[in-house]
Amino acid sequence: MQENSALLSGTPSKASRILAGLSVLLLLPFLPIVSVSAQDVYSPYADRSYPVNVYWGDTHVHTSFSADANQYGGNTVTPTIAYQFARGDRVQTKTGKPVRLRRPLDFLVIADHAGALGLAASIQNSDPALMETEAGKRLLDKFRAYQASPGDPTASWEFQTAMGTEGPKLGLGYKQSIWRTVTANAEAYNAPGIFTAFIGFEWSSSGRISGVFGNLHRVVIFKDDAAKANRIVPISARDSSNPEDLWRFLEGYQQMTGGEVLAIPHNGNLSNGEMFALTKFDGSALTTDWAMTRSRWEPLFEATQLKGDSETHPVLSPTDTFADFETWSSWAGAKADPNHACCKQLKSEGFVERKKAEYARSALKRGLDLQVKLGVNPFKFGMIGSTDSHTSLSTADNDNFWGQWVSKGPSPTRMAEQFSPGWGPPNWETGAAGYAGVWADENTRESLFAALKRREVYASTGPRITIRFFGGWGYTAEDAQRPDLARIGYRTGVPMGGDLTHAPTNTAPSFLIRAVKDPDGANLDRAQIIKGWRDQKGGLHEKIYDVFLSDGRKVRGNGTADPVGSTVNIQDASYTNTIGDPELAVTWKDPDFDPEEPAFYYVRVLEIPTPRWPAYDARFFGVKDIPDEVPMITQERAYTSPIWYTPDEG
Repeated sequence: MQENSALLSGTPSKASRILAGLSVLLLLPFLPIVSVSAQDVYSPYADRSYPVNVYWGDTHVHTSFSADANQYGGNTVTPTIAYQFARGDRVQTKTGKPVRLRRPLDFLVIADHAGALGLAASIQNSDPALMETEAGKRLLDKFRAYQASPGDPTASWEFQTAMGTEGPKLGLGYKQSIWRTVTANAEAYNAPGIFTAFIGFEWSSSGRISGVFGNLHRVVIFKDDAAKANRIVPISARDSSNPEDLWRFLEGYQQMTGGEVLAIPHNGNLSNGEMFALTKFDGSALTTDWAMTRSRWEPLFEATQLKGDSETHPVLSPTDTFADFETWSSWAGAKADPNHACCKQLKSEGFVERKKAEYARSALKRGLDLQVKLGVNPFKFGMIGSTDSHTSLSTADNDNFWGQWVSKGPSPTRMAEQFSPGWGPPNWETGAAGYAGVWADENTRESLFAALKRREVYASTGPRITIRFFGGWGYTAEDAQRPDLARIGYRTGVPMGGDLTHAPTNTAPSFLIRAVKDPDGANLDRAQIIKGWRDQKGGLHEKIYDVFLSDGRKVRGNGTADPVGSTVNIQDASYTNTIGDPELAVTWKDPDFDPEEPAFYYVRVLEIPTPRWPAYDARFFGVKDIPDEVPMITQERAYTSPIWYTPDEG
């Protein structure tokens, strides 16, 4: 921020200015030397040490270097195009259509799958490193046969089989060659202060349940440059499906290089009850060492993306009016009784218990319990959003949504098609989400990575809503209206991702919240605080507080409030900002605080209703007779990382 300079009244003549200058020079030997202490500095921001910028990015994009995106979805769009698109360039999709973001992103992580990393693209391009191996030559022969007979199921099957059998035989030299291409691409597009390109990959474990495709995937992000990252090759689920082996790999990397790295779990909603399970991968009991290790390497969770939202589920939060948002109960989509072969084993009893191990809010509650039992909270994570796009395009806006796969780009029929060729839920269940907001000092790898580690981040389903969230012991109602809210927040409390301890006697925590609408988006409906806590008997609870309602609405005595209304015109795929507020600011004190009960608090901010992407498709392509089950309206939102309260020991 720039301070306005005070202006002197009047315009002195040139002669008088020269004489004044000479007078000062003549007096200099006789003027006393005055020392200025820190508190005497005129600029109140001279010693500012807190972040003032929120940076927007996507930590989860797949390109032609991911085998599933390339072969399954037909994506031959390279990582370089993904970087260009994210930084705001106009590019062409695989189908030749022009596409561009409304506003550039500040950072990107290309997280191509470590398993068969770059292999499909190498085959297509007859990569010399591939041709140096006998396995590579055999793969290329199968690929050419497949190209010569694209409709022949035998040729297709033989090529896909060869990918699985010959790929692992390619050797370390080939893997190093591909990984160095990945890191070189990131180096080429990393521009400190302008655009940050992190080096990363995805470790894609399918879980431990035999015959069932689960999801224990993690995106791995390096703070470091290629010189350090090139000293390893990525670990894949072919090496191990156990997250503990991934953590050992990360530990080995840091010890060998002196660098820094972290992992972000995603798609907890599709993990078949495994992401936040109360046992280890091998079924044994959780231990303090295990909890410490997970907490160290996984400070974040991807709470929203295109394959459903993972904040909470309606069966877990039945009193939460807004819990049923972009819900996928399994790989079969929103259906609570999935029929797809990969999910049939999960149709029986235990549905609710599995959901508790899949969603952020229930995991955060479990973490409070484990903190008491193990002495460490393994599920003490901040929340971000990212897309998991397999098109090379990071698009999370409903009016500019290009789907999960290249084959699911804008078309008159895509909403009625299946999510993936031959299986999955109807494609209209795919959500246009999400992005990560990061409070950092500057747009560099070092600064952004530090913010990720300290959890000063939040998740958005797409809109770039600006949110400040602080917890402390003495915020006042007037603080929320102060122009220097952030200074007050940091000076006397902790930001999102932080910890509150040492509760003063007879004092409940107070929370300082400010949310500002996306400047190119919809007004805001409300701000809510989600509280979870563990009572002294070990019971886990949650409660939603409407702490600010737009348009002057008030919470009734029974805790309910009138909806904000809707201005959406589905036929035109339009809305107006004639309802809602552009900014919400409030100080809130917990009326139900018990200093003996550990708790967490996070903020959920909701926009007013807006058109969902099928409405934009219908308008553009003139689609008629859309089934009633297709939601055409959405209410987008953002979730901050929590602030935790821990009672003093003893």
